Amino acid sequence: MGLFKRNPFGHILFLKRLLIRIFGAATHRRYRGFNELQIEGSEIIRNLPETNVLFISNHQTYFADVVAMFHVFNASLKGRENNIKNVLYLWNPKMNIYYVAAKETMKAGLLPRIMAYAGAISVERTWRAKGVDVADKKDVNPNDTENIKIALKDGWVITFPQGTTKSFKPVRKGTAHIIKEHRPIVVPIVIDGFRRSFDKKGLRMKKKGILQSFIIKEPLEIDYDNDTIDEIVEKVEFAIEQHASFLKVIPVEDIEEQEKLNKLRKWEY
Repeated sequence: MGLFKRNPFGHILFLKRLLIRIFGAATHRRYRGFNELQIEGSEIIRNLPETNVLFISNHQTYFADVVAMFHVFNASLKGRENNIKNVLYLWNPKMNIYYVAAKETMKAGLLPRIMAYAGAISVERTWRAKGVDVADKKDVNPNDTENIKIALKDGWVITFPQGTTKSFKPVRKGTAHIIKEHRPIVVPIVIDGFRRSFDKKGLRMKKKGILQSFIIKEPLEIDYDNDTIDEIVEKVEFAIEQHASFLKVIPVEDIEEQEKLNKLRKWEY
């Protein structure tokens, strides 16, 4: 009976463990070899409780981001200090790690369907369908939030609150509703380099020798009773460094004015 033990979503744990081992071994050199994953904050992972932890992160590829998190979380729990040396940390992986993913993405091919078994919580996008914004946008889907509630009760959940791989898009309010209602420990993660290393899906290597960064921050301070949804959204945006204030874009007019001044200086000096 133990061989066919299942998690709350009906997935056989023996098969899930096998998939994590196989995918982990197959992807390890993508983060340690072909490219290098620079990690900060692994001690934070080791100090987290077993359940009701929500990881929030910016998003750069469909799958490579999540795979890296499975590597980093399990390596950290096995005592690795900000590194993923020796992939044997996945021999006995943490089995109650889940990640939120768009249902249409997880159904797009055989490989995503297999990967979904490793821990996906498939959700309907309430703001976008097949790459196009929908007219009737909703903050949350009740059925999806119920599945996230189940996952949080069982373990850890990874979510990408912007709901897209494009940088500096607004954080969706659904994440704030989940935080306010279920009161998880919220751990921000900021990643970089994945967009340059992989294709958009995160399945194909695009370039070698890229330094990928993976920063785990201290849990957010949230007043679950008094913080409004908008206040939580803003905290999330700042935590994953996707707030508009992080944009350092110089207006075209300023650049043109600077060029004029440079020409004057050229002749004056």
